[in-house]
Formats: sequence, structure tokens, C-alpha cells
Amino acid sequence: MASKKKATPISLQPLDELFGTSNESFNGISEVSIGSLYPFPNHPFKVRDDKKMSELSESVTEYGVLVPGIVRMRASGGYEMVAGHRRKRACELAGLKKMPVIIKDLTDDEATVIMVDSNIQREELLISEKAFAYKMKYEALKRQGKRSDLTSCQVGKKLAAEEVSQNTGDSSRQILRYIHLTLLLPDLLEMADDKKLPFNTAVEISYLKSEEQQTLLQYMNNHNMVPSMKQARELKQISKERILSYSDIDQICMNERTEKVQVQIPAKKLKQYFPETYSKAQMEEIIFMLLASWAEREGKA
Repeated sequence: MASKKKATPISLQPLDELFGTSNESFNGISEVSIGSLYPFPNHPFKVRDDKKMSELSESVTEYGVLVPGIVRMRASGGYEMVAGHRRKRACELAGLKKMPVIIKDLTDDEATVIMVDSNIQREELLISEKAFAYKMKYEALKRQGKRSDLTSCQVGKKLAAEEVSQNTGDSSRQILRYIHLTLLLPDLLEMADDKKLPFNTAVEISYLKSEEQQTLLQYMNNHNMVPSMKQARELKQISKERILSYSDIDQICMNERTEKVQVQIPAKKLKQYFPETYSKAQMEEIIFMLLASWAEREGKA
């Protein structure tokens, strides 16, 4: 009787290798490893571990990621995040190993526009975040919109700024002002973020050369002061004519500090708080009495 041949086991390839992917995919949505996701280059939006991130992480823990991120393939392997940086961080905090994403084939400029548009509507964006985001989208749109019949650089700038401004709540002029803030020294831009340097004043200062900004920053630190809008404009004007010096800054800022302060209160407004029978002298007496009381309470007396 012939002996039975032992069956040779058949080695089957896993389905993910057979179809060239190691990610689960359903309706165009893939589940990819958190470790394979890399941030967008020069991503201008900060990912903070704050209260809102804690709430997002709790939501991800309970319900999962409801809106998939958007990614594109990296030449060196893995995926580049286009939209979903905060969701990725929430997944990490929730202890998830994978995240749902939509993988798109995008050019650098297309990816930049999507990245900015997916974040720019967020509440409480810092001035610096908006400034660099607007700049990135603006430059991407300028490259996409290059045409041989647009010979004027100003025309191209205006069209790009108008397109960036769509659905942002900021005018095209305001977009260009934000973009100019990217020329500020990091320390000055941080002051604008912290609302220690008013936006309009920061824009004026951004026109100063880098070394002039450094000199101004030194003066501000030495005197514990922030230039007014009027001072910033004067500094900007001098910078157009010559290199702005420390003594130039001191002269402009000292002049305004030594100006006589005058306060005028309309009589109509004062009469709201005094009986009609009160004379000017009686009103002044009460006003100064109240001011003296306030100064004593504030430790200024």
C-alpha cells in the first residue's frame, strides 16, 4: 500500500501585504498608527495641553475620533498631518494606538491651504498663529496663481490677500498687516500675543529693521515701557530716513512722557452727578476729595 505523502503547508500572505497596505480602510477612511503621523512642517498653530485639550481627550476616550484627520504620504515613510494635530494629541492622551485619517494626494501648496483653512476658524488664536498661518496660505496662493498676464506684483499680492481673507472675518488689508507682523523679533511678537504690545503699535514696529527692533526692545526693557501708537509711527518715520538709534528712541519717548497732561470733562457729564445748585468750586472740591480717597486706597498718596 502506497504511503500517504505529507501535505505541504501553504503559506498565505496577509491581506494587508497582498493589497499593499498595512492600514485598515473603510469608506476612504484608514486607521493608521499614531507613531506614523508626523506634524506639518512649520505648523503655525500651537497644540496646547490645556483645559480644552483635556475635554477633547475625554471625548475621544468616550466616543472615539468623530472627524478623521487629513494626511498625505511622506517620501521618507509615514504620513504628514495636514489637518488633525489636536485630535492626534488627544488620541495620545487617551492612550489610543491608532487614529482614523483620510489619505490624500496633495501638492505642498494644496496641503498648506487645507492646513490653514482647517484651523483658522478656531477661537482664541494667538496673533502670531494667525500671522504665520496667513503668510503660509498667502504665499501658497501666490504660487498657485502665477500667470503670465499678471505683470504687476501689487496685483498678485492684492488678489492673494483677498483670497486669504475669505471666511476669516479679516479684510485683505488686515491680512497683509498680520503677515507683516512675522517680521517682528520673537520677543516683540510674544508681547503682542500676551497683549502687552497693542496690535496696531506692533504693526508699526514691524517696519523697523531687525537691529532697530533689538535696540527698541532694549530700551523698553530698561525703562519698563511700551511705545504708544504715536511714538511707534515717529520711530518708523526716522527708520525710513536713517538707522534708528537708542538716543532717537529716548528723545521720542521722553518728549511724550514730559508732555503736560490735561484732562477735560464735559460739564454736561459732570452735572449728572451733582445737584443743579452746586457751583464749579463745590464740584471741584468733591472731585479732589474723591481722588484723594482713591489715591490713598491705591497707595499712591
